[in-house]
Amino acid sequence: MKIRMFVLFAIAAILASSLFAEDGKKYGAGVTLKKATKISEILKNPKEYVGKKVMVSGTVVGVCEHKGCWIDIAGDKEFEKMKIKVKDGEIVFPLTAKGKQAMAEGIFEEINISKEQLIETKKKQAKERGTKFDPASVKGPMTIYRIKGTGAVIK
Repeated sequence: MKIRMFVLFAIAAILASSLFAEDGKKYGAGVTLKKATKISEILKNPKEYVGKKVMVSGTVVGVCEHKGCWIDIAGDKEFEKMKIKVKDGEIVFPLTAKGKQAMAEGIFEEINISKEQLIETKKKQAKERGTKFDPASVKGPMTIYRIKGTGAVIK
């Protein structure tokens, strides 16, 4: 009985996933993987996923306001999210994607940023926003995990 329920659940999940992909708007290559990986699983063991192709799904909670070159997707646990970054101009995510459901895939990557690089980045961001920045506020190097996006479907 348990096996039958599991099989039925798996079939329902696959059908729901494929129906979602058909109904939404495709960006870039769309999605090709059949199963989404939970964002919480990726963040729990990020090194395990580095260099691997993954698909995540959830609500879009952020969109790049300048070039549409990234989206943030909320995770399955509170306060978790995953950034999907695409090459500027190759894929352009609309601001209207915020609040919608999305499936996105690409290669999971680890980016190590030195303290000096972080200071320069934050200085540039402050200038763009017209805000002040104190270099002393940067305490050290930083590691960022994100998905180098190849495609998405937003519904």
